[in-house]
Amino acid sequence: MTQSTHDPYADYRELTLRGMILGALITVIFTASNVYLGLKVGLTFASSIPAAVISMAVLKFCKGSNILENNMVQTQASAAGTLSTIIFVLPGLLMAGYWSGFPFWQTTLLCIAGGILGVIFTIPLRYAMVVKSELPYPEGVAAAEILKVGSHEEEEGRQGGSGIKELAAGGALAGFMSFCSNGLRVIADSASYWFKSGTAIFQLPMGFSLALLGAGYLVGLTGGIAILLGISIAWGIAVPYFSSHIPQPADMEMAAFAMKLWKEKVRFIGAGTIGIAAVWTLLMLLKPMLEGLKCRSRVSAAARPLRNAPNRICHLKP
Repeated sequence: MTQSTHDPYADYRELTLRGMILGALITVIFTASNVYLGLKVGLTFASSIPAAVISMAVLKFCKGSNILENNMVQTQASAAGTLSTIIFVLPGLLMAGYWSGFPFWQTTLLCIAGGILGVIFTIPLRYAMVVKSELPYPEGVAAAEILKVGSHEEEEGRQGGSGIKELAAGGALAGFMSFCSNGLRVIADSASYWFKSGTAIFQLPMGFSLALLGAGYLVGLTGGIAILLGISIAWGIAVPYFSSHIPQPADMEMAAFAMKLWKEKVRFIGAGTIGIAAVWTLLMLLKPMLEGLKCRSRVSAAARPLRNAPNRICHLKP
């Protein structure tokens, strides 16, 4: 005797044309923003939270919008945070000497292949990395809470899409500050103080950017502290160490010499640290991933939000 379970989402439309168009527009905008921010400061942000707010604010004017449709839009827009990280991968081909430039079609095909592989690998790993994993996923949890709050507001007949006014106000303020600093040049956005202690060169970098302020708010305290610690090690320990052991050329200024050491020495130390940390993280997650893949076939997905894609799609079998 089988027990039937009620699926409250059975009548909800999830993948719609309007949602795909809106998600594509948001993805293009946030990808461009992420690429700009990544090239400027080496930091990208998760776009799920603002995408969820924008989706609820726009789709509330459309008949039949629901939480699953809004979730599909923000999921599509979340690709902006991953697609933009190509700026950290492709320069490695230049540094290794395999490329001398960025050929358009090769770059495009690499991005497409990476995106498709990412989606395919996400399907079988979802149960291991999301359901059974102890990773906090702060941006994803926050986006889910925003979607649930907006859905409850719509069900109770209140104004949905809360947060769009704050989002617009923040964008207007950031645009005004950027116009004053980059356009009118009435506000300085950065300053650096260089000094020596013996032969060691130190830098005290200072700057202000509303884009970084917003990105830090989305990244969170842990990510911000990690970046601050990296800056402190680079300019408070590594650069002074190398500058005290390597003679400064007589025809080179102090700041130029320190930047040369950072580009040729310190930056590669940071790259090696990132690589080892990534490998260590994969090794730590290997056991839960294998256990999750074994349990995946035994998962009962009665409700549509918990349903996995068929194995023939994941394994590319007919």
